[in-house]
Amino acid sequence: MERKIIRDQFVLSKKSKNATKDDLPLAIDLRDTLLANKTRALGIAANMIGVNKNIIAFFIGPLPIVMINPVILKKKEKYLAKEGCLSLIGERNVERFKKILVKYEDINFEEKVAEYEDETAEVIQHEVDHCKGKII
Repeated sequence: MERKIIRDQFVLSKKSKNATKDDLPLAIDLRDTLLANKTRALGIAANMIGVNKNIIAFFIGPLPIVMINPVILKKKEKYLAKEGCLSLIGERNVERFKKILVKYEDINFEEKVAEYEDETAEVIQHEVDHCKGKII
């Protein structure tokens, strides 16, 4: 089910708590909300729909991917990016890394570790920052 996008910076600045299997409906709602905003967003975090859980969703090509409790383990090749956000107006400069290694649980709560790079890595970093309560 698509949910409303939250723009309240007080809500967005709260650090998320780890998700559990009870949060699966939230993960599905997050994916559905991303799909409903596919022309405006590359990724979304649970706090952007008003729930402080450590869940993100993003696109790899046309496919929506959900990560539960993502943790960035390694970062390589720092650069300066200019990013916008579905919850905020305008763009901001932010430090990102070209390659990242992420540990997470998939939609079935199976633990995974994978490397991402370029735009996908940037989107994951942006959404993980949201989970940490960091507003760009």
